Amino acid sequence: MPAPVPRPRAVPAVESGPAMDSGPAATTTDRAPMRAPVTGEDPVTAPDPATGRPSAAVTAAPGVPAPAASGGGLSLLVIEDDPAGSLGIPELLDAAGKPIRIRTARNLTEAERLLTDDVHCILLDLALALPGAGRPRGPAPAPTAGGPAASTATGTGTPTGTGTGAGTGDTATNGGTAPKPGAPDELATLKHVLRLAPRHAVLALTTSGDAERGAEAVRVGAQDYLFRDELDARLLSRAIRYAVERKRADAAQRKLTESRLRAQENARLERGLLPKPLLDGSRLSFAASYRPGRSRALLGGDFYDAVRTPDGTVHAMIGDVCGHGPDEAALGVELRIAWRALTLAGLCGDELLSTLQQVLEHERADEEIFATLCTVDIAPDGRRAGLSLAGHPSPLVVRPGRLAELLPYESGGPALGLLPRARWPRRQVDLGGTWSLMLYTDGLIEGRIGVGNQRLGQDGMVELVRRQLAAGMRGEELLERTVTEVRDLNGGDLTDDVAVVLLGREPGH
Repeated sequence: MPAPVPRPRAVPAVESGPAMDSGPAATTTDRAPMRAPVTGEDPVTAPDPATGRPSAAVTAAPGVPAPAASGGGLSLLVIEDDPAGSLGIPELLDAAGKPIRIRTARNLTEAERLLTDDVHCILLDLALALPGAGRPRGPAPAPTAGGPAASTATGTGTPTGTGTGAGTGDTATNGGTAPKPGAPDELATLKHVLRLAPRHAVLALTTSGDAERGAEAVRVGAQDYLFRDELDARLLSRAIRYAVERKRADAAQRKLTESRLRAQENARLERGLLPKPLLDGSRLSFAASYRPGRSRALLGGDFYDAVRTPDGTVHAMIGDVCGHGPDEAALGVELRIAWRALTLAGLCGDELLSTLQQVLEHERADEEIFATLCTVDIAPDGRRAGLSLAGHPSPLVVRPGRLAELLPYESGGPALGLLPRARWPRRQVDLGGTWSLMLYTDGLIEGRIGVGNQRLGQDGMVELVRRQLAAGMRGEELLERTVTEVRDLNGGDLTDDVAVVLLGREPGH
């Protein structure tokens, strides 16, 4: 059945369907002209250009063009104001064979109104001037050259066969070669559009005699450039698809780069928050191992520290905030810093722990959050220590000629944050002339052993350390081998944070 012959009609300034190819074939009546949505037309009821029936709306996040694979296909916004109307947009199809919807704006004010979330690509005539400015310099637009064999003079093997194909879409909109002082910026309109539509793909349109300006447009931020006198349906359709996918790839790469930068920044921040013991002048050895339970984290809810006060006393502590998230890690850092400040101010035992509980109560995000803590203060002669426990496992002591054992823990107090007026007694412990003292968090003793739900526990940890000592392990090697064996018994990484501190006094010190 022959197609009806359409009557010519005037196209409004803000509405443009794909024009027929120029040349003698353009006068035939083998197809009807397509119509793009009119300004202000509801995209939900806008007619499909192929069927004339209302098409479904394409939804997307605010400011993000809808996927090209959606039912609505691709949309193109053409921004050009050539009064001669020499720019003929042929009928365009996307990769799936669906018509590409076209909107036309004669100035930037109309473009801003037509630039909705369902527009995927912008075709900008570089000859368009900013409001209040004259037309940019450059060769005058040449008449459209029809014919399917049209191609650009600068083809470099890019997916579009046009321009340089090097546009990143994420360069600064004021990038590229700066204009000379006092000279007009020939790309001011493009820069304005890039600021107006930072998430949309942009194709720059110029004349074949002005390839340099097209290449500069790509450097500024356009995805590609085309010659207006060499446009045809195949070339323009492919350029649009390439620009849209290039923009999406650039956006994905930018997000990945931003994610990596945030991860690096977080890592630097967490490393900066890890403790740096202040033991200058002390003859005690110190070693620590720290493994947060959070994936790819450097800092968890466990915390430790050690300082030497001017009287020669060495103070050490280890603690654990319930939970494993970044909030718990931040609270652990706050408690560690508060402990160091209070210790250097001369507090210890019950007075120090009562003040730390006040800090916890003010800083915690929820009243159910609590923290366990173990503090020791070792006398200047290194033979005695004061021990205070706030719901925390008791340290393990290693002395020559004796089996490794836990220090007394019967007189400890509750965890910080549980009881408003709790007390934490300080117990004196004789260490002797040579010893090693291991402070640890419950992550070390709550790992699984074998199959089932059986845990290592404190007794299992003591036996494990005794085996390492019998094998000749001492100092930092003892600490690392202990943590490694606990991990192996668990069958992999421990789910809880693990912190272990080893203090020691060698013979003659």
